[in-house]
Amino acid sequence: MRSLPLLAASAALLALALPTAARADEGMWTFDAFPAARMKAAYGWAPDQAWLDKVRASAVRLTGGCSASFVSDTGLILTNHHCVVSCLQDLSTAQNDLVAKGFTAANRPAERQCPGQQAEVVSSITDVTGDVQGAIGTATGEAAVKARDARIATLEKAGCTDTATTRCQVVRLYGGGQYKLYTYRKYSDLRIAWAPEFAAAFFGGDPDNFNFPRYAMDAAFLRAYENGKPVATPAHLKWNPRAPQNGEATFVVGNPGSTQRLLTSEQLAFEREMALPITLAINSELRGRMLTAMEGDPERRREGEDTLFGIENGLKVTIGRVSALADPAFTTKLAAQESDLRQKSAGNAAIGNPWSDISAAVKARREFYLAQRFINPSSDLYGYARALVRAAAERGKPNGERLPGYTDSALPLLEKTLLDARPITPWIEELRLGWSLSKAREYLGADDPQTRLMLGRESPEGLADRLVSGTRLADPAVRRQLWEGGAAAIKASTDPMIVYARKLDARDRELTRQFNERYDAPVTAAQARLATARFAAYGDTVYPDATFTLRISYGQVKGWTERGQQVPTRTTLGGAFERATGADPFKLPGAFVANEARINKKTTYDFVTTNDIIGGNSGSPVIDKAGSVIGAAFDGNIHSLGGNYGYDPNLNRTVVVSTAAVDEALRTIYPAPALVAELGGRRR
Repeated sequence: MRSLPLLAASAALLALALPTAARADEGMWTFDAFPAARMKAAYGWAPDQAWLDKVRASAVRLTGGCSASFVSDTGLILTNHHCVVSCLQDLSTAQNDLVAKGFTAANRPAERQCPGQQAEVVSSITDVTGDVQGAIGTATGEAAVKARDARIATLEKAGCTDTATTRCQVVRLYGGGQYKLYTYRKYSDLRIAWAPEFAAAFFGGDPDNFNFPRYAMDAAFLRAYENGKPVATPAHLKWNPRAPQNGEATFVVGNPGSTQRLLTSEQLAFEREMALPITLAINSELRGRMLTAMEGDPERRREGEDTLFGIENGLKVTIGRVSALADPAFTTKLAAQESDLRQKSAGNAAIGNPWSDISAAVKARREFYLAQRFINPSSDLYGYARALVRAAAERGKPNGERLPGYTDSALPLLEKTLLDARPITPWIEELRLGWSLSKAREYLGADDPQTRLMLGRESPEGLADRLVSGTRLADPAVRRQLWEGGAAAIKASTDPMIVYARKLDARDRELTRQFNERYDAPVTAAQARLATARFAAYGDTVYPDATFTLRISYGQVKGWTERGQQVPTRTTLGGAFERATGADPFKLPGAFVANEARINKKTTYDFVTTNDIIGGNSGSPVIDKAGSVIGAAFDGNIHSLGGNYGYDPNLNRTVVVSTAAVDEALRTIYPAPALVAELGGRRR
């Protein structure tokens, strides 16, 4: 990151006018509600329906939490390197470290399958608001949640009878003000085709994260397969390896993960006072434990690098959010936004006082939050065990009575996630499990009944060692046996991790019941009324919070002013050589050094736009007016860290790796002539 203090990033948000309705380039819009008239008024042009339909059909959601796009007619997918690094890690060995050295498939048979990964493309969006809200009716508490979830399960199953190639998901928008059924064409066989060295993708490391200028080759290519062959993808974006033009209109199409711009002041207070401080404290300790465990051990460094990157990235995001919500002037602006909506809604009996209802629900949540937060220890192996135990019980119930995540529409992806073969690193499992158990004891107290349930008479570290060393769940064949064996196999299992998951299951379910009864149901009902209030006050200028579903934002290639100085719009490949120090994380990648004489150093490397994005947009294509892709979004600047709660067009920026840089890499740094030919072959 830039040396700008994070508090300054929070203070910068004060420039926000913070209206409830979107303005300028703000907005993560659903494809069925793109504000074409608003964009045309600002830019003199807006895409038509044919343009939107083609782009939507080319956009990809990766189930690992990233976005992507098809860029050829044979299933080639552009995304970020950091979206495939876990795949590279899974395919690596001590003798063949694909993370460190990168990967270029010599031909399509050499492309290697990524465990657990799936690509999804939206094929239709259907409004089912009346259907779901009608099922809820006048029910309250847990009964309302069960009625809602049962109807959603029915709609999802009816919408996707072919679960081998389609997936249906009912999405809650505006906190419950709308429900939309998203239908996806899915591809469950993704293979890595190309990725640069880690040192190229993550040049600058954590210091440069959420920073600009940047010099990062954070790009990679996957390919979607079906029945052993690359899929035909006639709907794809045209690859355009050109430099961006200052001021040109750009679109980011992807799946932003989560924002909280529509929360009430009470909900924000909960984040500021409880959720965020705990996240910051415990993950800071986890980072320290990881660094200590990896110190002086090259093999552990290789094995743990991806995990450490995720921890450090999450910490930086949390610090930015803490800073934003700790700034009194910023929260005053948020309060003014809420006050404006209250005034506009005064006297409307249909809306009532949803703020009071949410306040009561938040107060209730504070009572059981710690217990619910710490009931599930952090471990991939425990995650397998919990899912197997839960699935065995839920699959025996009617579809409409199951917990979310275990309905017929959700089971295919759950099965794939459980049964795909991927390596497990025991020392990381033991470290994370012991850490999370120790935090549960710390926050709940040694004498709390839940602590005694979770630990018995064992220490966190001792229990973690016993569970990790004794379980056989790292073997996908064992997981398959338990999955296929169902409830009988789970009941008979003596695997210590399965036994432990069975032990915690009743308490886990009780906490879910409390959450549904005391928080989810009343808040959903209140937020539905708030949505009605917003639509009445601001019309269709209100966009929903992000939900890791397909969105489109528009903006332009544009820098910003920082401390009185203009930040450049772009960097060049040559700038990486100038920035290099010879020491990590500013050490040039080996292929850059070896090919320096051949590299066109004037090539645009990374650039910034005003597009409104958030985590989950990583890998999103950056598209020009012609509908061609000119880059892949991979980060935001320091000011974007407060974007969870608001957007400032003067300061928030999307950071993009240009197609021009990727093209240069494919030609001269990490030669991949077959990909160059597939993408069009001609140099711009």
